[in-house]
Amino acid sequence: MNIIRSTAIVALISSCAIATIDVRPASAITLMDLIRGKRRVAPQQGYPSRPVPGFDTLQQNRAVAPPPRVSGPRYYTYRPEPLRRVATDRLVDPVVTGSVGAYGLPPMLRVPLSNARHLLPEVDVRAPADVAKALESFYGGRTDFLWIAGSGVTSRARAAIAVLRDASKVGLDPADYAVVVPADTFDHADMIAREKDLVRFEIAMSAAVLTYVQDTVRGRIDPNRISGYHDFKRKSVDLSGFLGKLAIASDVAALIEDQNPKSTQFLALKQELERLRAETDAAPRVEIAPGTLLKPGDSNPELANIVAGIRLKASEALKSEHALVLAGYQGAPEYTPELVSLVEAFQQEQGLKPDGIIGQASIRALVGGDTTAGKIDKLEIAMEQARWLPDGLGDRYVFINQPAFMAYYNEQGTEQFSMRVVVGSKANQTYFFQDEIQTVEVNPYWGVPQSIIVNEMLPKLRSDPSYLDRMGYQVEVGGRVVPSSAVNWYGSTASVSVRQPPSSDNALGELKILFPNSHAIYMHDTPSKSFFKRDQRALSHGCVRLAEPRRMAAAVLGVSLDEVANEIASGRNKALPVPHNIPVYVSYFTAWPNKDGKVEYFGDVYDRDMYMNRAFEATRKARHAEG
Repeated sequence: MNIIRSTAIVALISSCAIATIDVRPASAITLMDLIRGKRRVAPQQGYPSRPVPGFDTLQQNRAVAPPPRVSGPRYYTYRPEPLRRVATDRLVDPVVTGSVGAYGLPPMLRVPLSNARHLLPEVDVRAPADVAKALESFYGGRTDFLWIAGSGVTSRARAAIAVLRDASKVGLDPADYAVVVPADTFDHADMIAREKDLVRFEIAMSAAVLTYVQDTVRGRIDPNRISGYHDFKRKSVDLSGFLGKLAIASDVAALIEDQNPKSTQFLALKQELERLRAETDAAPRVEIAPGTLLKPGDSNPELANIVAGIRLKASEALKSEHALVLAGYQGAPEYTPELVSLVEAFQQEQGLKPDGIIGQASIRALVGGDTTAGKIDKLEIAMEQARWLPDGLGDRYVFINQPAFMAYYNEQGTEQFSMRVVVGSKANQTYFFQDEIQTVEVNPYWGVPQSIIVNEMLPKLRSDPSYLDRMGYQVEVGGRVVPSSAVNWYGSTASVSVRQPPSSDNALGELKILFPNSHAIYMHDTPSKSFFKRDQRALSHGCVRLAEPRRMAAAVLGVSLDEVANEIASGRNKALPVPHNIPVYVSYFTAWPNKDGKVEYFGDVYDRDMYMNRAFEATRKARHAEG
C-alpha cells in the first residue's frame, strides 16, 4: 500500500461518526459475526459473476444530483414539563364531609381544623405531574396534616422552609420552592378564612418539598430534551413514600437535606460554590478579543493586551528572565522573535504546548480564565448534570470529561491514572451518556460508519470507484464481498458496508475498548499520535481516542501491560472479555473536581452550557407562569 496515501486517508477519516439514519452498526461485520458463524469472503475472491441489487459493474444510469449528506443529532428548543393543578376536589369524601356540620358552630366551640378537609376543593396549587399525582395519592388516603395544627403553621413546617430557602447552596433555585406562609396574626372571628389559608399552605408546602426532593435527586432539567447528544434514563423518585417518611420523621429538615447527592464530587462542587459566592471580581484582568489567533511573524493590535496579560499572570522568575523584552515593548503590533520567546516561556509555565501560537488555551491563561460569575454558572450547571449520574460513580470506573480532553481510571474509589484523549469535533460531537465496558478488541477491524461513507468517501468514490480497493478496504453489499469498483455509488449505500482490516495504519490502531451503545462510540488507539500534543483536542468523528490505550486496556482487563502487548503482537483479531462490571461515564463538565478535590474549569467546546442555561430559563418561566 502506498504509505503516503494510506496516511492521508487515516487523517481524513477517524474512528467514529454521528448518524441519524437507520443503518447497519458501525462495526458490521465484526469479530462477533465471525464467532457466530457468518462467513466472510476474502476481498480478492468471491465476487458475484453478475450484478446484484446494490451494485452495478458498468456504473450505468448515474444521477447528476450532488452526493447526499448524513446529518448528526441536533439541539432542541427546550420544552420544560408544564405544571398541572393538584386535583384537590378528589380528596374529599362526600359521605364524611357531608355529615359534619361543625362550621355552623360558634368559633369558640369549634375544634380548629376539624372540618378543614372540606376546604380542599377550593385549594388551587400547581405542581409537576409526578408531584401532583403523589399529593393526590397521599392526601386521598388520610385525614391528618403534615404542616399545620390548631390555628397555625407548625415548627416542622418552618424547619422545612429553612431548607427550601437555602436551595441555592446545592445549585437549585429557591424561587422554585417558595411558599406563602400564613401570618401569625389573624382575625379570630373568621376562622373559616384562616383555615382556608392554612389548608392551601398545607398542599403548597408539600408540593414545594416534593418538587425540591425530585429536583435534587434527578435534576430540574430532562437532559434528553436538550439535544440528541444527551442520552440518559431519568431517575425515578418515590415521592408518595417520601411524604410517608415526612409524616413520622422527628427531624424533617435533616430528612429533606439528606436527599441531596452525597458523592465526593458533588460535595466538592458545593464547597466551591459556597466559596465563590463570598468572593468578588476585584482582581485586575485583561481583555483579549474573542477569536484572536496569533502566530510568529503576524501583526495584530491584540499583541499589546497579550503582553499585558503576561505581565499580570506570569511568575516573578519569568518576568525577571525576560525583563529586557518586557521593558522594551512599546505596544507595537508586530509579533517579533523576542516576543515569541516570551510567549513560549509563559506557555511552558502554564503547562501548555510552548509553540508560540496564541490561541484559545493561551488566551484563557492570559485573561485568568472565567470570571467569578462565570465559574458560579459552570458550577450550577455541573451540579445539575451530576444529578443525572449515579450518586457515587462506583468503586471502579472510567470517567471521560470531554471539555477537559481527559480520561480517568478509578479503582478502590481512587484515581489510579489519567490520560489525554481526543473527542469529537464540534461538527461530530461525542455524546453525553453512561454505559458499561464489556470488551477489549485487539487488532481490530474498523467498520466505517455510514455518515463517513456518505459524507466523506462518496464524493471520491463517484469519480474513482476503485478508490477503496486500492486503499485496502473491504466492501460488502448485502453481506457479500464485492470490489469497490463494482458498487453503484450513485445508488443507496444503506446495504453497503465498508471496513478496514487490522493493520499498522488502521484508523483504530492496536485496540478498541467497547461499551455497546446505540451511538457506536467507544475508546480506541489511533495512528494520529500528534493530536495528543494539542491543547484543543476536539478532532474526531465522535469516538474517544486514548493517548495510552494499552494502559487503559490492561486496567479494565485486570492484566499486565505485557499481557496486552502479547495479544497485540499475535496479529490476530481477538475479543477479550472484561471480567468485571466497569461503568464508563462519557461526560461533559466544564467544572469538575480533580483527584485532590480542587475544582478545575474548562472551555465549553460544544457550547452546551449555553443550552443548559436556556433550559434553566425555560423551566423557570414554566414554574412561575400564572396558572
